Amino acid sequence: MKKIFTRIVLKLARKNIIKMSDKIYLTLMGKVKLNQKMDLDNPKTFNEKLQWLKLYDRNPEYTKMVDKYEAKKYISNIIGEEYIIPTIGIFKKFEDIDFEKLPDKFVIKTTHDSGSVIICKDKKSFDIEKAKEKIKKSLKRKYYNLYREWSYKDINPRILIEKYMVTEKQPELIDYKFFCFNGKPKFIYVSEGLSNHKTAKISFADIDYKMMNFYRKDYRPFEKLPPKPKNFKIMKELAEKLSKNIPFLRVDFYEIENKIFFGELTFYPCAGYLPFQPEEYDKVLGDMLELPKEKRV
Repeated sequence: MKKIFTRIVLKLARKNIIKMSDKIYLTLMGKVKLNQKMDLDNPKTFNEKLQWLKLYDRNPEYTKMVDKYEAKKYISNIIGEEYIIPTIGIFKKFEDIDFEKLPDKFVIKTTHDSGSVIICKDKKSFDIEKAKEKIKKSLKRKYYNLYREWSYKDINPRILIEKYMVTEKQPELIDYKFFCFNGKPKFIYVSEGLSNHKTAKISFADIDYKMMNFYRKDYRPFEKLPPKPKNFKIMKELAEKLSKNIPFLRVDFYEIENKIFFGELTFYPCAGYLPFQPEEYDKVLGDMLELPKEKRV
């Protein structure tokens, strides 16, 4: 009953019906998502420290780093354009899209949130009205309100259309997500098929690409890791460059037909409510994350 009441209070706060500080909101969300009482004054676990970073590491640079369009420019300036998935178009309104000019296959998403991705594999059978409904709903969504992820707060919501990168040789893309602590990749997680939660797989691996003995409760692990990427060493070097001087950053890549492509940058994986199994690994990873000595708000 108490958890139900907390959910209702959080929902009212998201809609600004009641006022609630970020700190209280994030603490209550921890109780709902992880059934934990989070200590944000003296954080020790990985998830607690990510919440602390939301509150006290507010670098204006982070906003463009998580904007799905602006991030491409940011990444290009550091590691080069050759790692960027080609952009087909950027639009303020769905009505501005001329579908006749689009290729037969493409990916459409909004720049300011997570989960708005729509994949078109055949334009002839593509349901434009259904896509329109989803994208318009996404454009109205104030993503920051959901988990108070500060870096998303001031992103300008737009529609991004990208090249469809799946090929006949590689029909399913695999994500290689590098968890970087103060510019040093410490481990990764490998994911496949994230467009379908029921069949998706995620496993953690160390920096030598050996499976680690902890998991996410909310995803099935691989029985065996996919083959190690041929460009794994280069991915690691690029992740180091992109995460330099940042307390924590997850840097995501794909390897498509032996070529590296940038995925996204994430400051708060799973919004800082990552469900570890076994749970003690929340503290193990927390020990890796050294928080800044000074707050930046």
